[in-house]
Amino acid sequence: MDNQYQTNGENSLIRFKEGLGELSTTLPDFAEKFNSFTEECFKEGSLSQKQKQLIALGISIQAQDEYCMIYHTKGCLDQGCTEQEILEAVAVSAAFGGGAALSQGVTVVRDCMKEFGTLH
Repeated sequence: MDNQYQTNGENSLIRFKEGLGELSTTLPDFAEKFNSFTEECFKEGSLSQKQKQLIALGISIQAQDEYCMIYHTKGCLDQGCTEQEILEAVAVSAAFGGGAALSQGVTVVRDCMKEFGTLH
């Protein structure tokens, strides 16, 4: 798909993946170990992949990391999270991060939900 027709979330995910690709070229050992580590962290275990994506979304909101908010909102949707589940994760994050976390949740996260499929 041509970048001019992609939405902000899609463009951000593409830029993130391109950056990881460049990192893999420059620091291949680090990139391989980091990817293995994150794959291990997110695989099904006592916590489901869905639960892990919700946790990651809350942490990314608290950390004010827009790329991770987009990535993990998409991950939540891919794992079948409902709008209610995602917004509850936003609310929990806001309990720790206050207005800054809430503002990210009601803007970046909701925009991603609209773009990737749960809100109309």
